[in-house]
Amino acid sequence: MKHSPEFRSKREEERAEAKKTVGYKVWSVLFVLLYPFIAVFTFVFSGIVMVFSGISRALAYLFKLVRG
Repeated sequence: MKHSPEFRSKREEERAEAKKTVGYKVWSVLFVLLYPFIAVFTFVFSGIVMVFSGISRALAYLFKLVRG
């Protein structure tokens, strides 16, 4: 929400100044370019964790049957 300058908070002014820096612009471009890789990695890693979790649950169930 944009406010007229006389009603802007100190934090809004700081944020506006930060957006003008080279570092902010570089980070924004890198984030846009790398986001698909981050999303795919997260999806794949979650799948791997789910598979190992399933294996663990199955083994726990089998051990419970054997001991029980």
